[in-house]
Amino acid sequence: MHMGKLQLLTDSTCDLSQELIDQHDIAVIPLYVNFGEDSYKDGEELVTEEMYKLVSEKNMVPKTAATSPGEFETVFKKYLDMDREVLYLGIGSKFSATFQNANIARNMLDTPEKVHLIDSQNLSSGSGILLLKAAKFIDEGMSAEEIVNRIETLRGNVRTQFVIDTLEYLHKGGRLKAISAFVGSVLKLHPIIKVVDGEMTIGKKPRGKLSNGVKYMLRDVYKDKNNIDSDFLLVTHSMSHEHADLIKRELEDFDVDNIIKTEAGCVISSHCGKGTIGIIYIVNE
Repeated sequence: MHMGKLQLLTDSTCDLSQELIDQHDIAVIPLYVNFGEDSYKDGEELVTEEMYKLVSEKNMVPKTAATSPGEFETVFKKYLDMDREVLYLGIGSKFSATFQNANIARNMLDTPEKVHLIDSQNLSSGSGILLLKAAKFIDEGMSAEEIVNRIETLRGNVRTQFVIDTLEYLHKGGRLKAISAFVGSVLKLHPIIKVVDGEMTIGKKPRGKLSNGVKYMLRDVYKDKNNIDSDFLLVTHSMSHEHADLIKRELEDFDVDNIIKTEAGCVISSHCGKGTIGIIYIVNE
């Protein structure tokens, strides 16, 4: 084993359940969800269901804000003082300033070499699944350097796709340039969003019911069936339990040890909206 325990740290956008976070001893630092002047720590002061209530009440979609360098510095010091090294893996650098702020904080430390940062190049359970792999590598006794190398190799193999039920959030949040092209169109579209090279892109644009989008997405996943990393597959949703259960049942014959259903937190939900449902896994080299 390496000197000093390695503490895994992530942020609230990883969308792993509290159970998984506890099980793997992962520390979580929140991002912020802001409705005008009111600011809430994602997952600590506001949960997804309450956030959607506020959206209805205030008739506005919240803005989200990154974790500040100062907050990172405090958390880094807390674990360094406990004689632990820190491995932070959270939302990808192209989606949020959070990673950049972690870097700024690391450079403020006396012993920056004890803090290891990985740009996941992913979001939501895309970074979550990499965290679960990192936890497994820690259990296997790998050094921090080995883990960083392994995760940086794996991050490009993460496949994240999700179907959007309502375009309102992506449009208002301005997160996806290509989306504005079909807002206002009369067709009921349920675009499939994918993460490619650390950015969101639109895959297909199925019409009709959300379930059509789910079918398209499953078809894509089936193409990878024989090449999926057997440790974890995550089904992540924002208040779409029925579809999540359906997908989980549908994928039961996949050769994956842990098919896990997990819910999107406030930050991710505020960008993709209610009813969003995604499938996240890693493909083998």
